[in-house]
Amino acid sequence: MNVRRSATALAVIAVTLAGGGQASAASPSPSAALPAGLYGTGDPTYDGVWRQSLALLAQDTVGVKPAASAVDWLAGQQCASGAFAPFRADSGTACDAKTLVDTNSTGAAVQALAALGGQDAGVGKAVAWLKSVQNTDGGWGYAAGGASDANSTSVVVGALAAAGEEPGTVAKGGRSPYDLLLKLALPCDATGGGAFAYQPDKKGALAANDDATAAAVVGVLGKGFAGEAMKPTGTASACSDSDDPGQAARNGAAHLVQALAKDKHLTSALAGAKDQPDYGNTADAVVALATAGQGQRAADAWRWLEANAGPWAKGAGPAAYAQLILAAHAETADPRDFGGQDLVTLLNATGPAPESVPASVSPTPAAHDSAKDTDKDSGKDDGNGFGTLWTVGVFLVAGIGIGFLISGRNKRKQQP
Repeated sequence: MNVRRSATALAVIAVTLAGGGQASAASPSPSAALPAGLYGTGDPTYDGVWRQSLALLAQDTVGVKPAASAVDWLAGQQCASGAFAPFRADSGTACDAKTLVDTNSTGAAVQALAALGGQDAGVGKAVAWLKSVQNTDGGWGYAAGGASDANSTSVVVGALAAAGEEPGTVAKGGRSPYDLLLKLALPCDATGGGAFAYQPDKKGALAANDDATAAAVVGVLGKGFAGEAMKPTGTASACSDSDDPGQAARNGAAHLVQALAKDKHLTSALAGAKDQPDYGNTADAVVALATAGQGQRAADAWRWLEANAGPWAKGAGPAAYAQLILAAHAETADPRDFGGQDLVTLLNATGPAPESVPASVSPTPAAHDSAKDTDKDSGKDDGNGFGTLWTVGVFLVAGIGIGFLISGRNKRKQQP
């Protein structure tokens, strides 16, 4: 979901620069003109492909046909190897060893381009590259060859599924992505039982991570950023230890319900900083719960987002609007009536005018509406506002705050 550029991505780039390397094939200066087909006005160096992919996927999900220039820009970012970097200012120059391609940018681009259609060649090359850098534990890290993590593996699972692959059959060393995600699931009797860890710590221990859990619930069910609005089960999920991916997803959903119970939102903070509402990962949790058949238990979180996430999305830009649209889609809510705002129109306004826009979006009866009569413990919105902008190293992550790829990774930095 998610969408902020990953803290892991920024850390990788920071380390590269500190070592005298180059961040990418080209890093635009603040005054450089942005590509005409790109969504958003912020510096795209670290999130161009990511935010473009989320924007195009969200548009497609609600029936908007994006501008050809926007699709062409994204497709043109691909390297000859099939991989994508976060941003290439000069896509006419071939990628080389200094171009920092990654699994997250590549996986996001695949999900968008596969959904839009007409990009089979590029999608096929990207999937082939992703398969070539799969780790022997069945998962993927942010960078090729890096230690596998729940978030990156889930992004790639979504890409494989979007491309028509069966993720469970894509294996390396006899292990599939589901094997890696199950390995990161905490047993029910552990602290945070049922949740997923981002990665094991240096001693191999697992710590519950809400961001990773939201990502992994969707990933272990073989879905992508948009999730899937499943028929509500009618019963609350309960944790039960099992090697079954479906049960692992239900366990993760049960953890998310508990994590959202008090404040109706997830929180995140850097070490030493005060916890702040995490709008993007709360949206991810909505997608995860709906995909696990627990959309009715995401109702309070969705209403909290409607009441509080508008200023955040305005400051964060296209990826934030996209993630809220994807959450609305999973929750069968109307993205054109988000606390009185039309998310579709707001997203469209951040980039080139779409080729076509449907007159309206008509979702099925909203789970968050039907839940009003069944969820008796619904609390009032806490009224928290925009929250804190995050600084990672020397890079300012200026409000790009969405889901799968940051706050959990910031939390991960705090683990021993």
